Amino acid sequence: MKNKFFMLMLVLVIAVLAACGAKDDKASDKDSNANEGAEQKQVLKVGTSSDYAPFEYVDAAKGDDIIGFDIDLIKLVGEKIGAEIEVQDIDFNSLVPALQAGKIDIVISGMSPNEEREKVVDFSDKYNQTEQVFIVKKDSGIKKEADLAGKKIGVQNASIQETLGNKIAKEVDATVEGRTRIPEIVQDMMSKRLDAGIVESGVAKGYLDTNDKLEAFPVKEQPEDFKAIAVPKGSDLKDKINKALKELAAEGKIQELEEKWLKVK
Repeated sequence: MKNKFFMLMLVLVIAVLAACGAKDDKASDKDSNANEGAEQKQVLKVGTSSDYAPFEYVDAAKGDDIIGFDIDLIKLVGEKIGAEIEVQDIDFNSLVPALQAGKIDIVISGMSPNEEREKVVDFSDKYNQTEQVFIVKKDSGIKKEADLAGKKIGVQNASIQETLGNKIAKEVDATVEGRTRIPEIVQDMMSKRLDAGIVESGVAKGYLDTNDKLEAFPVKEQPEDFKAIAVPKGSDLKDKINKALKELAAEGKIQELEEKWLKVK
């Protein structure tokens, strides 16, 4: 009788242990699946040049993070396509080479498509359009393009403004000098190493708002200038980004960013 009772208790213990083991296995599988899902979330390395306020810049008074219109936009795009965004600060003229080399996955940096860039990378649909202006010191005597004869015009290297500056320089007999970052152009104007600079209107606004010694006037012949997001040639990111941009535009999110970053208050 004792043997029968012992055997019954043994069977019950084995059954309980087996049930606990199955439960642990299910919990482990569940945790494993959750971790697997987390690991599968795509991380996109985004290159930008943080010298182009209000599109991408660092406000030292508020911290070290890169902020601006483009940064907010690419984060919203990341949410739409289910990817984490990792922003890297790279000199503007090194962005396309970094994309080609696979060091980054995306470029968003106030970049305009042109024939040379389109040979080596793909661009999304446009997300912003603007005009080009000259910025000069108020006491420079420069009020129109003809006044630039014999003067030095600063432009950012590898930018649409560089192409535009070279064209205008030939027409008015001026000299074009490239700089790596926009603040260098403004600094060299203030120290009289440059006489003028070409930037887009949104960028000029930021400098005019904070420096009462500067003024601006529009470029006479405006090139078609719009911004787009660059991805490697043949990347499926292009279609995903275009879909996200359309959805964000339809939801009014891009307009909200324009109101936040680009509109005159």
